[in-house]
Amino acid sequence: MSAAPIDPRLLRTSPAAVRTIVVTAVCGIISAATVVVTAVMVASILSDLVSDPAARTVAAQRTHLLVLVAAIAVRAATAVVHDRLATRAAGRVIADLRRRALDSLTDPARTAPRDLHRRRADALITLTRGLDALEPYLTSFVPTLALTVTVTPAVLVVIALVDPLSALIIVVTLPLIPVFMVLIGKLTRDRTRARLDAMNRQGAATLDLMAGAPTLRALHRAQAPAERITELGERSRRTTMSALRLAFLSGAVLELLATLCVALVAVGIGLRLLYGEMSLYDGVLALVLAPEVYLPLRAVGARFHESDAGRTAAADVLDLVDTSRPTSRHGVQPSPVGEMTVVLDGVGVRDRDGWAPRAVTGVLRPGTLTVVTGVNGVGKTTLLHLIAGLVRPDAGRVSIDGVTVTDIPRSGLVGRIAMTAQPPLLVPGTVDANLAATGPLSSAALDEAASAVGFDAVLAELPDGPATWIGAGGVGLSSGQRQRLALTRAIAADADLLLLDEPTAHLDSDAEADVIAALRARARAGATVVAVSHRPAVVAAADQVLDVRPSRSAVEGVTVDA
Repeated sequence: MSAAPIDPRLLRTSPAAVRTIVVTAVCGIISAATVVVTAVMVASILSDLVSDPAARTVAAQRTHLLVLVAAIAVRAATAVVHDRLATRAAGRVIADLRRRALDSLTDPARTAPRDLHRRRADALITLTRGLDALEPYLTSFVPTLALTVTVTPAVLVVIALVDPLSALIIVVTLPLIPVFMVLIGKLTRDRTRARLDAMNRQGAATLDLMAGAPTLRALHRAQAPAERITELGERSRRTTMSALRLAFLSGAVLELLATLCVALVAVGIGLRLLYGEMSLYDGVLALVLAPEVYLPLRAVGARFHESDAGRTAAADVLDLVDTSRPTSRHGVQPSPVGEMTVVLDGVGVRDRDGWAPRAVTGVLRPGTLTVVTGVNGVGKTTLLHLIAGLVRPDAGRVSIDGVTVTDIPRSGLVGRIAMTAQPPLLVPGTVDANLAATGPLSSAALDEAASAVGFDAVLAELPDGPATWIGAGGVGLSSGQRQRLALTRAIAADADLLLLDEPTAHLDSDAEADVIAALRARARAGATVVAVSHRPAVVAAADQVLDVRPSRSAVEGVTVDA
């Protein structure tokens, strides 16, 4: 998190934040002027009432009273207008940061799928409950900070003009408040980070529990994680109460310190008034203005604790945006349509559990069906992501027709690669909408692909045919029907490179034979077909087999001609 009161990255990232700062600064200048005018009028009225009996009527003080009322009214109106503008601006800033972070997280060019899977729980908590806490920072802390840099200097200059000794006392005592604020702020920062981390852990555990609830219920272990969730909730409660106790104590310390500082100024003014060493007007003006010098700094300390959670969450969001900036993709386009030769040169990806895969080497040629095999966890799916350019290798190089995949512009790959995941990626909508999710497909190609993999029979069984509505993940279809839908979409695409993860999963032997025949037909047509599979029939049909082995082996990736 940035040590500055306002993170410079926030101003660079969100234009709405810049407008908020400008509006706040203008309102701060107006407030400073009204504070000085109010103090001058109060001092003038009080000194006249004490020293001049003729001035003790409303008519005599009419001008002073009108100016005083006008200054108070302007100050109140400024506060009301600023509160409304700040609240609206805070909503825009939060929405802007949330949108930018979501764009960074969901763009494969910025955030790799593996990184998104690892960070999704923390990001979800930060972008919801965490980022909502930014509003007090923008509506309270930032305006108070603006008053500190406008009202405090202006009032101090006026006091110095009428009473240099009081100004000197203020200059000597004023730094004590920032010193204590820094000391307390460091403790608060650590407690706030601990509280946010505890909240993130609790949220991540809850999300994992919700995702695995059907499995736990099927195994009659639905109550097993309850103890863990209770422990995380208790830890969150302890860290929250610790941060609140520190905030209350620090607020009391700052109030006491500011009161003592104002008392020093008041004692000095009182003694000099007693001995006639200064005029009543100057004494009253300095005495009225003295608390206004310390007030913004005291408020900054109080508002800091209210907004620290939002500042921490905003810093995390800005870190997401900064660390997920799109990489520059430039260079040579791959070869013309119909020719895509993929070369794997010792590629590997390092994960928290080690390398998966590691040192994989092979050549995937057009017109061939390559099957990737290996035990679970060796990185077969990650290898498909490497070929598609969704993951950047930690070792080695992946190239298509001599061009490194990560150097190929995204536009050079869109439409030339068709990919199916396991389980298939399906979105809420009609079957037709899911078939067209990766791009427009010709009716002839769809009919041919559907017939090749048996999806035409599935369409005939659906109540509304292609217009049948399915839910997220393909709810409403069986596992085999979802698989056939995804295969139809991939095979019908006019792509030069097909990447298929377990294409025959959930299919019987007859349907598997149909899918194998369809894949070999695409290969004979000139496409480069790569399939991850454990099924013996698929491996037997391959033109070449890429056997990915565990990283502890001397040779991790070996190409074997079929």
